[in-house]
Amino acid sequence: MKRIAVLPLFLCLGLVSESALAQSLVAPGAQVVKLADGFGFTEGPTANSKGDVYFIDDPNCRIHVWSVSEKKVSVFVEESAHANGMYFDKNDVLYACEGGTGSVVSYTPDGKRTVVANKFGNRHFNKPNDLWIDPKGGIYFTDPQYGNNFHVVQDGQHVYYILPDRSKVIRVITVGGPGSNFVKPNGVIGTPDGKLLYVADIDGRMVYRFNIQEDGTLTNQTPYAPVQTDGMTIDERGNIYMAGGTAVTVYSPEGREIERIAVPERWVANVTFGGADFKTLFITASSGFYAVEMTVKGGGR
Repeated sequence: MKRIAVLPLFLCLGLVSESALAQSLVAPGAQVVKLADGFGFTEGPTANSKGDVYFIDDPNCRIHVWSVSEKKVSVFVEESAHANGMYFDKNDVLYACEGGTGSVVSYTPDGKRTVVANKFGNRHFNKPNDLWIDPKGGIYFTDPQYGNNFHVVQDGQHVYYILPDRSKVIRVITVGGPGSNFVKPNGVIGTPDGKLLYVADIDGRMVYRFNIQEDGTLTNQTPYAPVQTDGMTIDERGNIYMAGGTAVTVYSPEGREIERIAVPERWVANVTFGGADFKTLFITASSGFYAVEMTVKGGGR
């Protein structure tokens, strides 16, 4: 009788599904909390080594930072050229997909910007959207096209890899190519050991998993989760957290849905782990910036 009485309480909070109740990843009693709002549209959360979380206000072209110690938001970069997905490397250098210039750029902790890559062949990229840095320092990023003036600069919306020494950019997924099955790549995340890469096809409503080869190329494309996904992150157990719609949906490494975290916004755009112990899940969703305490840590930065 006690289990029956508790079940509706958790469900009404919107934290877990009935099937995942017994193994919830959300900390007992925790709820999704709004930390800040009033933004145009939030995206691209990522945490530095201290657990401070940087995120984008896309329409207003700003990069903000949530300070763990001060528990408040401040501006890191005032003009971000419509940056979107971001990721910190092991040296706390911030990398960003800069949609406004069709570039992948980096920022030092004091805000100095450097263009890392902006072309494949003799053409500029479309609008780099999301990226992940592998253990070698190589960068996977997706390059779709969005906006009212829709113009594909490349010969399609593909996925690329910047070599660790930054000497070359290679195309690792050719959308429309043999066996790709992709429509529009968006979110991307990999495993901390550098062996698996997950890529979201947001228009195809599917997340695919790939094996990463020694040279950075991808093989063994496998359907992983039939979810319309924007940004993604991973925890220490290898579970994949997928933002989209009005929730963060969590799948196990085996490809089974195990959790659903509802967020009171029209669109959940992206998600990352941060905080002092990296056991807080931070969520960017429409005009708000949210957090919820978890029982697990993030699986890498």
